[in-house]
This record gives sequence, structure tokens and C-alpha cells, in this order.
Amino acid sequence: RVRVEYYVNENTFKERLQLYFIRNQRSSLRIRIFNLLIKLLTCLLYVGRVIFDNDPTQATCYGCEVGNKSEYLAAYEKTPQQFMDNPIIHWEAIWWIERPTALWVIEVIFALISLVEALLVAYLSYKMFYSPLRHLFIPVFLNCWLAKRALENMFNDLHRAMQRSQSALSQQLMVLSATLLCLVFTSVCGVQHFQRAGHRHFNLFQSCYFVVVTFSTVGYGDYVPDIWPSQLYMVVMICVALIVLPTQFEQLAFTWMERKKLGGTYSSHRAQSERHVVVCSTSLHADTIMDFLNEFYAHPLLQDYYVVLLSPIELDTTMRMILQVPMWAQRVIYIQGSCLKDADLARARMNDAEACFVLAARNYCDKTAADEHTILRSWAVKDFAPEVPQYVQIFRPENKLHVKFAQHVVCEDEFKYALLANNCLAPGTSTLVTLLLHTSRGQEGQVSDEEWHRLYGKCSGNEIYHILLAESRFFGEYDGKSFTYASFHSHRKYGVALVGVRPAELPEFYEETILLNPGPRHIMKKTDICFYMSITKEENSAFVATPTACSSDPSAQMQQQPTSSSTQQTNLEAGVTSTPSLGFKSKETVLTTTTTTSGITSARHIIPTSRTQTSRRPSILPVPDMFSGSTINLVAGHQAATEDSEDEIEDDVPWPAPTEKISIVKGFPPVSPYIGVSPTLCYLLKEKKPLCCLQLTQVCEHSSHRSAKEYNWSNKVIILAADYASTGIYNFVIPLRAHFRTKSSLNPIVLLLERKPDVAFLDSISYFPFVYWMLGTIDCLDDLIKAGIILAENVVVVNKEFSNSAEEDTLSDCNTIVSVQTMFKFFPSIKTITELSQSSNMRFMQFRAHDKYALHLSRMEKAEKERGSHISYMFRLPFAAGSVFSASMLDTLLYQAFVKDYVITFVRLLLGIDQAPGSGFLSSMKITKEDMWIRTYGRLYQKLCSTTCEIPIGIYRTQDTSNSETTSEDMAREDTGCADIPRRGNYEGPVHSRQHPGRVSLLTDEARDNHTQLIERAEIASLVRSRMDSLGIDTLDYDDVSEKRSSLSYVIINPSCDLKLEEGDIIYLIRPSPFSAQKTFERHNSRRRSHINICEERRRRNSTKPMPQKANSLSLPDSPDISLGPPSGLGANRGRSHSLRVDDILMRRSSSLRQGLIARNTSSVEEVSLNLEPSVGIGGSFGGAGFRGGSIKIPLNGSIGLEVTPPADQQCSDSEESLDFRGTIV
Repeated sequence: RVRVEYYVNENTFKERLQLYFIRNQRSSLRIRIFNLLIKLLTCLLYVGRVIFDNDPTQATCYGCEVGNKSEYLAAYEKTPQQFMDNPIIHWEAIWWIERPTALWVIEVIFALISLVEALLVAYLSYKMFYSPLRHLFIPVFLNCWLAKRALENMFNDLHRAMQRSQSALSQQLMVLSATLLCLVFTSVCGVQHFQRAGHRHFNLFQSCYFVVVTFSTVGYGDYVPDIWPSQLYMVVMICVALIVLPTQFEQLAFTWMERKKLGGTYSSHRAQSERHVVVCSTSLHADTIMDFLNEFYAHPLLQDYYVVLLSPIELDTTMRMILQVPMWAQRVIYIQGSCLKDADLARARMNDAEACFVLAARNYCDKTAADEHTILRSWAVKDFAPEVPQYVQIFRPENKLHVKFAQHVVCEDEFKYALLANNCLAPGTSTLVTLLLHTSRGQEGQVSDEEWHRLYGKCSGNEIYHILLAESRFFGEYDGKSFTYASFHSHRKYGVALVGVRPAELPEFYEETILLNPGPRHIMKKTDICFYMSITKEENSAFVATPTACSSDPSAQMQQQPTSSSTQQTNLEAGVTSTPSLGFKSKETVLTTTTTTSGITSARHIIPTSRTQTSRRPSILPVPDMFSGSTINLVAGHQAATEDSEDEIEDDVPWPAPTEKISIVKGFPPVSPYIGVSPTLCYLLKEKKPLCCLQLTQVCEHSSHRSAKEYNWSNKVIILAADYASTGIYNFVIPLRAHFRTKSSLNPIVLLLERKPDVAFLDSISYFPFVYWMLGTIDCLDDLIKAGIILAENVVVVNKEFSNSAEEDTLSDCNTIVSVQTMFKFFPSIKTITELSQSSNMRFMQFRAHDKYALHLSRMEKAEKERGSHISYMFRLPFAAGSVFSASMLDTLLYQAFVKDYVITFVRLLLGIDQAPGSGFLSSMKITKEDMWIRTYGRLYQKLCSTTCEIPIGIYRTQDTSNSETTSEDMAREDTGCADIPRRGNYEGPVHSRQHPGRVSLLTDEARDNHTQLIERAEIASLVRSRMDSLGIDTLDYDDVSEKRSSLSYVIINPSCDLKLEEGDIIYLIRPSPFSAQKTFERHNSRRRSHINICEERRRRNSTKPMPQKANSLSLPDSPDISLGPPSGLGANRGRSHSLRVDDILMRRSSSLRQGLIARNTSSVEEVSLNLEPSVGIGGSFGGAGFRGGSIKIPLNGSIGLEVTPPADQQCSDSEESLDFRGTIV
């Protein structure tokens, strides 16, 4: 066996020297630095020799005697002009110089070092060398060029040794600077030396002055060379400069232009001393970047941050202009590069970044491909800088699996479809959430003459903030009080709405959970983090004591004296007056509940029958500060016994198709369309629906229906139009099948898809009741009619992805806009909710060319944009009404998460994407005519908190804008007998005067337009009816109304307590959780568990009624009661699941008492003894003699009872403010 040695050629002496002096990076760098120092010192020695030089007239060779110099001395006596006429050159002064011995020794040493280096280089590279003589002049200043070359080599070795990429621009700048310096230094030393032989001798400063002036200008003439060698030398140097410098400048300019294309580099010393974030994306669009910058720098703590934009695409013209604006030029750095290259990540100093935002590219038609690019970028950043927090934005929910490691992930489809679904349940939810997520000072619209502009704009400045209770002046005084009490009083006192809390002590796995409106059971603690809505955060607020309109109410004044929780006594001293829409009758009562341990005491009071209540001013129950433990136990024991019996109530909804006869239960969906779906409790079919029955118009063995009309649904349908079945549609179905809704209020859902969905998607929706799909498009009138648009409550149109225009980004919504506009022309009365990709295209929704008020709002939008508003589109009527939405508006959700790490969790809980034990949910109620006695928003806040414990967060208001004048169109309707059609006129807006000289011509034009529109409406109606007849659908349901706008709607977020309510207002509410977290998430094998409910075991032991287990494992044995009709308003019987909150139970019981307890189901643990003789008074309300019998006694479990006795006659006559129901809980 032979041993083989490798690289034997490197074992020679020469190769080893080359390896050490040339190839080895670090040793070569040291040698080059030493060589550079030698050259620089040599130049310095030359300068020192020039400074200490003697009279050049005595210059001669070493050891020689000075010759006759009289000729030269005589020439020095001449004037410069005489010398120029007959110049005499002293050549010996040029060739010979006088060096001191010490200087000569030092120069010899440096020369020997250079000689040894030259010999070594000659040996290594076969080059020759020359050794100078002592007395012969040597142009040592030429060593500066050798130093320049050594500097270049040194930088190359430096970059190689430090393993860093060399910056071409810095290298070019260094070379240019060194070249210019060498030219000046060489010229200065050369001119100075040649002038030794002339008439006028130059020192170094005079030579430097002459050279700089000569290179920069034509010269001043004060210093001129007077002999031809120096003149020739300057000509040569000027020629060299004209040749060398332009080449250097050209290379520098080219490198600079390329550098501008590639962007800059964030230096390492800046990264160490400054803070920056990196934004990564495929392409940088101006709208996206401006949204990020405006939202990012809106927070005062982020003003000193720098933003580094990293993108592989070259900046367009618009982005270049934006980055040149002084406000952004100093804080935004653009780097052209890829996240997949470590070199580009190093240029962006990703390791030192505070955060990395990975944004998805919206200009991709294939969103899946865009997500794949985003995932790879996120992985590359995680691999390069694992400690840097990532904020990732993706499109498809199924791709969240790959970026779970990111600190914050926003999935657009999840939020988009959930928001659109909530928009169907509560109109304007998209506008509400969008305005909450945008940073604004509430200054928009404040200069407008219209009141709704000022109100809408001011309230749009509300955002979500957080603060620790112990550090808060808003909520610090409510330590030990209930959440509902703190929410009402903080709004009444400071105008902020407390909507959520994060308890410091939570069971494991729930440390980051936010509880939206946990209800009165939650007692506020100093360690709680409070989440509230306000114009600005508390730290930036000043506190000025001023009287509020809310405190003028008698009911509000009674709130000033809450009883102490230590005595376990709660006095509710305010009358309750409401309407059927609020769940109560018009009887004014006062409920006083006292918790004692002595026993049961009662009294009998007689109410006079002749008493009327019309002269009384209604009042409201005060909000109790907290609930005692005995009350909680009473409610828990009662609820467990009643929920099961209420769950068995059958709905009166007809089930025409055999497949619709499958019973509906509550549970968690068994089939998830993608990984990472949060477990949500919702309505499900007990058995899976056959896939053939999911197709709306397909005839199968189970169904023979061919259109939505044939199903005879009792509720209106919700149509979702999309180009394909995205897995995100699952998040559209979940809120519409939420557990807190009643079965009878479920709206059928029809998915109008342009492409056939796959089996996996159909399998995931087959467990939901009333969900169908059909092939079709909104461009086809027949498809819309078959889908049931005549019977639709809402039509949701999702922006098309595969049909967008690739030529221009702003045209990407063209097909969606035109299709929706066509549908609007055919069916003007249908509520449409449209998603667009460009927020600027919202102005085209429900476009009316002759709508003067819309044109006025267009000018107003431009004025707001000029004032610096970032959400100037908010006054567009479609956006204000919530009928249009852009998914790009959700981008701010990711941007705000950098400062507010809770905002994503908050919005997910608010929209119902996630459910947390004990957390509430978004709901709504409508103010009717009977509810107008409440009068103000503050009284409504108190009404809700004192009864159902719901927290209002805003108002959706609709204003009538119809003209009072009868137009020609109105007269035409009367002639044709269309009296049932509502009158609709063209709204000119309140800012336009209706009295002007051209009024007659204006009326003539309006009449002509109305006549033209009538003809157009007749043609459209004829076309629609003919298609309906062809499809065999009854045409009576078609609503042929005018397209003219008769109203406008807008959202008022967290208004002040003195805002007057109007009839038709829709109130956004956060209802407390209606179910027990422990029963839901533990007894039904959920991934989430909680141990918050400590009364669960006691409830089960106290309940003696058996709980029948349903056949389906998904069903819940303790399903809630189902009301027989949709809720009519606040206090109506709403669907409950699991154990209700304490205040909800008390509200239900007190409501039953006020309504007279006409009928009630009894169970084995509840006996209701009634002795009532109700008498109907004015308006259908119960009169003063509604309770004539004895007391009402409700014993529970044989040990706990509640006795309520009517008040006496004399008390009714004495008190003008309230009546008393006195009871004792023992």
C-alpha cells in the first residue's frame, strides 16, 4: 500500500513565501498595511526635507566644492519681467539637493526596506529594481502613487479577511479621492522642486496654492512658474488630470447610478446605535408603503425608528418620488435585494433589526404563489436572524401552518370572510373595524357644514388602547368592582368604553387570552390589563372636571351611591320602563334585592287600578357594582336545571326538503378545511348532508328543487359570489352559524361559484345547516335569479382574483365593479357588500352620474387628502354605509401589532374567528319607536349594563335624505298606482341652496332625468320579469324601485353619552358570553380547557333532572333554549348556551315578573307559584292593577327561594319617581 501526499508543490520555499506574503489573507493584509505606512512616511520625509531645505544656489554634488554662482546671483537681482525676457536655469539646483545626515540615514533605512521588498517581489514574481544614490535627487513624492496602489490592495485584503462583500461605490470613491490627492501632491512637489532653479522660489504652501488655483480656474497670475521645466511639468500634470479624472468620474457616476438602482446599505455602526425595522416584499407599491409608513410613524414612540425596504424589484417612479420627500428621505432606506440571499439580509442588518415585516404581494393573480414566496422569505429570515420578531401577512388560511413560528400572522382570507359575514349580521361592521384599525385624530370632516360629517369624522378617531388597572386614572377607582360597573361609569365619566380585559391570573394555556366583556362576574383587579376605546390613550389625555349631560338624569344621579360589597347588599333604585322591543312592558317598577341570613320577610301592597303611567318620566335601573356569592350560586343552580328542557323546544321553521329534516345541534365542526382552525361552537346538522343536496339547483333523489324560491325558506337568503371556493369561506359560514343565534333566525347561505368546488371543501360545509352552492356568476341574470336574489337579505361579492387586469393595478377591480353595478341596476333594493382590491375604487360603487351630493363628497375627499388625512375615502357613501370593503384596509392590523401586540387577538375574538372561554362576542340591536324613551346614548349604555350587561361600542345610523317636494317621478308612481313603492328623490345635499336663479332650469333637467330613468326602469323590470317567467319563478316578489338615493348611512364609534338616539339606529354591542367555558371546552373534548367556572360541579350535583345524551357526539347535552322567533330588541328571549351570566339570569327573571309571568315551563327543581290577574292598560301595557294577588314565590332546590311582593297603594301615591318590589333572598 502506497501513501500519497497531496499538494507537494506547496512545500517549496518559494511557494511557502507566496502562501505567506500573497495568498494568505491575514498575513498579506498586514504586509500591505506595513507597506502603505512605509510609503506614506517616505512622502512625509520628503515634505520635511523641503521645509528645512537651504539656499538652492549653493546646491552641488556630495563632497564637491561650490563653483562660481555669480551669474545666478545676478539673475536673482533682476525683476520677474526682466528674468522672463532672459531666463537662466540653475540645473544643479534641480539635480542636486542637500540632505542632513539624520534625514539621509532614515531615508536609507526606508530605501533598504523597500529594496528588500523589491527583491522579494522580484524573486516571487521575477521583477527588476533600481537603487538610488545619496546626492542624486530622487522624486520620492512619487511614492504616493505606490501608497495609493497599496491602499487599494489593502482594502481588497481587508474585505477578504473580514468575509464581507466589497462596496463598489465606496471603492470607487476611495480610488477617486486617492487619485485626486496624488495628482495634487505630485504637482505641488514637482512645481516646488523645479522652481528651485528659477527666479522665484516656492515653498510648499505657495506651490499648493498655485496648483489648486490652476486646476480649479485659469489662475490669478500672482504666482507663476518662470522657467520652462516647471511650466512643462504643469502642462503634463494638467494633461494627466484631464485624462485620469474624467475616467474616474465616469466610473463613479456609473457606479452611483447602479447603486441607486440597488438601493443603499444600512451600515453596521448605525445598526448598533439606531433602531430599525425591515419590510420585505416582492414589489413595493406606493399605496402599500404609504399605508405602512403613515400607520407605523403615527405612534409617538416610533419616531426615531428607521425603515429599511428590502425588495428584489427596482423602484418605480412614484416610489422614487415618495422616498425623496424630506419626511421619508431621512427615515426610509431602500435596498434592492432578496430575502433569500444572506448578503442582502446582511446589507439590511437583519440581525440587528427590531422586527421584520414580510408583506404579501397583492399584484399576483395567483395568491397561492404569492403565499409560497412569502413563506420562503419568512423561512430565510428565520434562518438568518432567528431572534428577530416576524410579522407575516399571507392570503390563504391553509398556509398559516408554515409560518406558525412568526410572532404575528395575519391571514387575509380569514379576516376578510369573517368581516363580510359580520357585515351581514350587523351592517357597517367593516367600516367599524376599518376605522378602529386606522390611526386618526378625529379631525376629518370637522370643517364641514354638515353635522353628520363632523360627528362621523370625530368618532372615527377612536382606537383600541390598553393600560394596567393599577396605573390607570380611567379605571383605577373601580378596583374590586364588576366589569360592567367599571365600563358604564368610565364611559359616563371619561367618555371611554371599556370593552375587554386580560386578567393577570389565568389557567395555563390562556395567558394571552383577552376577555371581551366578561360580564359582571369578573371583578376588576389591579393586575388586570384593561382594553378600551378612546380618541387617544390615557397617557396623552388631560383630566378637566366638567359637568356632563349624562349626570342630569335622575337615574344617573342615583348611581352616585353604590352600596358596599362588604355588606352584600345591592339596592337597585330606579324605575324600569321599556317596550316590547326591549323585552319589557310599559310598567314602571323598582326592584330592591337585599341579601340577608335571617329569613324570608314579605309584605303585601295594593296597586290602584285607576293609576296611569303616562305622566311619569321613565327611569332606568342602576348598574350594580358587584354580585354576591349567594346570588351567583342561585343563578348557577337554576340554570343547570332549565337549559336542558329549553333545548328541546322545536322551531316553527318549515322543513320542506327531506334533507332539511335533519335535526340541528350545537357542537364543534368535525371537518376542518385547513390546519389551524380554531374550535368554534356553532350550529351543526346532527347528520352529514349528502353532497348532492348541497347543490342548490340540482335535482336528486332527496330534493326536486331547481331554484331558491322553491325551498320556501322562512328567512331571507345570504348570497356569496366568488370565482372559486376558497377555504376562507369556512370563516364566512362560522359567524352566520354562531351558537348564540337562534335556530329560527338562521339565514340560508348560497355560494355562487364560477368554478366547481372540490370534494374536500364540500365535505367541510356539509355539516352546516342551510348552506348550498351553485355554479354561476353575477354577470348572468339567470344565475342570480336561481340563487334567490329576489329573496336575498345581502349579496356579498368577493373580488375576482383570476380575472384582474394585468396592465394596470388600478383597473384590477374593473370586472367586479361593472358586474356589481349591473346587479345594482337590476335589483336596486338589494343590499350589496362588495370587496375591492383598491380602496380608491370605492367611489365607483353604486355609481350615479347625476348624483350631485356624491360629486360634493368627491370634492370633500380631495380637500381632506390635502389636509393630510390618511383615510380621506371614509366620507364616500358606500364605505360609510359598509357596503364596500377593501382587504388592503386590514394591512394596518399587522402594522399596529408592532406596538399593540394584542390587536390581532382582539379583532379575531370580535369577529368570531376565535372563541375564548368567558369572552363575549359582537352583536347588534335596533332602536324602534317604542325605545325612544331612552333618549340618549348614555341612558342606553346604562340600560344595557343594568339589564343584559351588554356593552355598546357604536351606532349605525341611517338618515333620510328624500326631497320633500313631489317630483315628476312621484307623480308618475301615483298615476300608475304604485303607492306601495317608497318615494325616492335625488338628494342634492344640505350644502347646496335650493333657492337660486337657475332653479327653473334645474327642475326641468331633473324632470327630464326622472322621465328617462322611468323608461330605463321599465325596460329593466320587463327584462327581469321575463327571465323570471322563463325560469318558472313568480314575479310578484320582484321589487321594482328607483335607483335614486333616499338615505345615507354611517358609523358612529363610541359616541358621547349625551348623543340623542334616533329611530332606526342599530347599536353595536359586545354581549357577554352566554355559556360556561368549562362545560363547553372540557366536556366536549376541545383542544382548549379552562378551570374558570368553579360552580360547575355544584351545578351538576344540584340538578336532579336527567340530561339526555343526543346521538351525535357533536351535540351538546346542555344546549340552550331556542326562542320561537328572532329577537326584537334588547331584553328579548335570546338563544343561550350553557350557564348564563348572573346578570342575564336576573334580567330574565325580573323581565318575567314585569311581564306578569303569563306562562313558564317548570322542572323538577323549580316550582313557580303564580297568583296573577293581568289587566291590559293603555297601549297594551299592564296597568297598575297588574298584580292583585299575593306574593310571587320561586323556591329553588327546596332550599333557596326568592319572594317578591307588590308595593302597597300608599307607596304608589307617595313616590312619583318609582315603585318598589321588595324581596329577600335566603
